[in-house]
Amino acid sequence: MAKQTRDAEFTEFVAARAPWLRKVAYLLCGDWHRADDLVQESVTKLYVRWSRLSRLENLDGYARTVLVNTFLAEQRSPWGRWAARRRTGAVPEPAAAGTDLDLSVDLRRALAALPPRQRATVVLRHYCDLTVEQTAAALGCSTGNVKSQTSRGLDALRRSLGQQDRQHRTDLPNLRDLRPAVPVEGAAS
Repeated sequence: MAKQTRDAEFTEFVAARAPWLRKVAYLLCGDWHRADDLVQESVTKLYVRWSRLSRLENLDGYARTVLVNTFLAEQRSPWGRWAARRRTGAVPEPAAAGTDLDLSVDLRRALAALPPRQRATVVLRHYCDLTVEQTAAALGCSTGNVKSQTSRGLDALRRSLGQQDRQHRTDLPNLRDLRPAVPVEGAAS
């Protein structure tokens, strides 16, 4: 009976958070199919540890950390390097109504061009809306590393999007517009 309760709790958690995890995974890897694979692998890792994890205070933060670490581990593997070289400019799935599709495609393309650690820090800071400290904890690095990686990532996005005029700085398209409507536990308020 305890296993059924545990499985029901896990199923409820995954059903509630899978769309959000999938969006984060997509922003990290830039491919919906790979995002699904990343989420599936992360969910499997969570299930194996679920009996201990269900008592955690910030389960969403832990799930996000598992997802990011799974992505980064894939990028370091020979398969990840091979897949990165073979990647083509596939047509992205349609964005939500009311968004500037050209800008959305450009932003996704620029985000995909960032190195994995920069992409992870930008996504965690500007999509997941984590603080520097929360991002450092999720990535297992120092706050200074998060700040420098985020700064470099944003500079690269600005250059890629043709927004180099520092005097009359135009903000980047807001990744927060892609956030889920339901607040995610562990995100900065």
